[in-house]
Amino acid sequence: MIEAIQLGATLYIPAIKDNLVEIANGQKYPLLRSMVFCTEDSIHNEDLDQALSRIRALLPQLKPNTRRLHFIRVRNPQILEKLLDLPAIENMTGFVFPKLDLNNADAYFSLVCGKGFKNMPTLETKSVFEQAKMACLRDYLISKNYQNEILALRIGGNDLLQHLGLRRAQEITLYETSLGQVIYQLINTFKPYGFELTAPVFEHLNNQYLLQQETQHDISCGLIGKTAIHPQQIRDIEACYRVKQEDLSVANAILEKNAKAVFKMNDSMCEIATHKVWANGIIKRHQIYGLI
Repeated sequence: MIEAIQLGATLYIPAIKDNLVEIANGQKYPLLRSMVFCTEDSIHNEDLDQALSRIRALLPQLKPNTRRLHFIRVRNPQILEKLLDLPAIENMTGFVFPKLDLNNADAYFSLVCGKGFKNMPTLETKSVFEQAKMACLRDYLISKNYQNEILALRIGGNDLLQHLGLRRAQEITLYETSLGQVIYQLINTFKPYGFELTAPVFEHLNNQYLLQQETQHDISCGLIGKTAIHPQQIRDIEACYRVKQEDLSVANAILEKNAKAVFKMNDSMCEIATHKVWANGIIKRHQIYGLI
C-alpha cells in the first residue's frame, strides 16, 4: 500500500522536458522517490500540447517500481479528463490537482474516484487563509468519500505567498513569515481527521543549513514529503527523515507487546495510549530512510 511517508523529496519536472523516461525510470536522479510531471505553472500555454505529447510517449515506457512514485500535475479538470483517456495512464501513481477548493472538488474527484489513483490536491487559493472555509472543505471531502482518493494534501507555499504579495527571503524559513501561522492552521484543520499534508518548497539553492532546518521544522509539525526545486536538494531533505537511534529504541519499546501502559525511558514519560501513533511513524521512517 502506498503511503505519504514514501514521498520524501518530491521533484517537480516540467512535462516538456525531453528526458522524462530517464527521470521516471531512475536512470537520471536514481535517489528520487517521487516526482510530479507538471502541465501547469511550469510551462507556457503554447507548450501545453507538447507537454501532453511527451506524457503520452512516457506512459507505456514506465517501468513498475514500488520505490518511485509518479504523478502528473494537471492544469484543470479538462486536462485531467484528456490524460485519463491516454493508453497506459494506469502506470501513473496519481495526479496533483492545483488550487483545490469547494468550487472544483467535484470536477476533479468525479473523474478519478474508484480508479485506483492516489492523488495530491494542492491547497493554494485565497480560501486557505480562512479557517472556516478550510473546515468546510475538509468536511466536504470526508462526506463525499473523496478522502479515500487522497494520498496527501500539498501546501502551495509560493502561491500562498503570492496572494500576500510576498516572496520568502533567503535568510529565513517559511515559518518565520506570515505563512507560518497558515501552515499551522492547515495542520490543525486537516491532520486530526486523517489527512496527510506535505511541506512547501524551499526555493533557494544557496543555503543547505536553512533547508535542513526548515525540513526538520516540517517534520516536527507532522508534515511529510517536501517539494524540491532541484535534484541537489534531495539528499538534504531526505537526510532529515532519518531517525535517531534513541527515538527508534523508544518507539520499539512503546510497541513492545508486553510494554507497561506508562513507563520512563531516556528521562521521558512513554505512554502507549498517546505515543503509539508517533512510534509507528518512527518505525516507518526508519524502514524507508534509515538511521541518522
